[in-house]
Amino acid sequence: MREAPSPDRPEAVWKERDMSGGAPVDAMVAILRTDGCAWAKKGGCSMCGYGRASVRGVTEGDLSAQIGEVLSRYAGEPFVKIYTSGSFLDEAEIPLAVRERIFSEFAGCERLLFESRPEFVTAEAVASLPRNATVAFGLESSDPEVLERSIGKGFGPGDCRRAALAVKGAGLSVRTYVMLKPPFMTESRAIEDAVSSAAFADEFSDEISVNPLNVQRATRAERLWSQGELRPPWIWSLIEAMRRMSGTVRARVMSSPSGGGSARGAHNCGACDAAALAAVERFSFTQDPRDLDAPAPCGCRAAWESYMRAESLLGTPSDLDRGMFNDLMMRM
Repeated sequence: MREAPSPDRPEAVWKERDMSGGAPVDAMVAILRTDGCAWAKKGGCSMCGYGRASVRGVTEGDLSAQIGEVLSRYAGEPFVKIYTSGSFLDEAEIPLAVRERIFSEFAGCERLLFESRPEFVTAEAVASLPRNATVAFGLESSDPEVLERSIGKGFGPGDCRRAALAVKGAGLSVRTYVMLKPPFMTESRAIEDAVSSAAFADEFSDEISVNPLNVQRATRAERLWSQGELRPPWIWSLIEAMRRMSGTVRARVMSSPSGGGSARGAHNCGACDAAALAAVERFSFTQDPRDLDAPAPCGCRAAWESYMRAESLLGTPSDLDRGMFNDLMMRM
């Protein structure tokens, strides 16, 4: 049984590598426990399980204690990422005094990244942001129908564009998340949607992070997955999408797949997953498309191609690996 989260401790703190100033650097990542995402309280997105990190009734004192613990783990990393279960710029999640403290404590780092839904990006909020801020937006898709029916995002692509351009207009940087394979989408359609969404986001993005669907617990996506109606994307699809984006957008294209190589995350056959994910990671730093060719040839690449043909013939986004169509797919 999962232990009840403590409101005065962050959900998680860890270290990783990312880019700042055009070079790989150490980064510290912290997920704060807050009262929760405003949109999640109205129904939320189909694939988002981050509400599990929220705690109702979190006080300003609790958040201050969480920041204290984060600071105790900080070792001067030039890149700091502060996540919540929703929007950093929502004062119901992060009160203004707490926000200002975070800005002050990390004023000396090169980059301070946080996420927000576009409705919280006001002229007043933008004016208060420090010069080292990077604001991340979960665009997911540039297709309004995908946002409404597959994801339930609660805003349209134009809302994200408006907010991101406001941040860019203030001389700050923007990271935009594009989802690969939202619910109800076939593999080939998912690649096309991610590529077109990246082209849309390029106008207002310094970085485009391609996020393959990761099946999180207690979500509508998990219900579809458990019924065999959804398969997370193949890593081959991620590589293909990034290959098509490379050289066609100005922004840095990157990906750090949550749950990569697992049944709930982007995966291939299992034997080649680690090598394929390593190629994605290398490309995310180098932007050299030759790095996407690094995985050794694997028989499952042909299976992936057959899988997409079978999806098209059958007209279904269901998980063909689990169903009666598996033998058919492998013979195609």
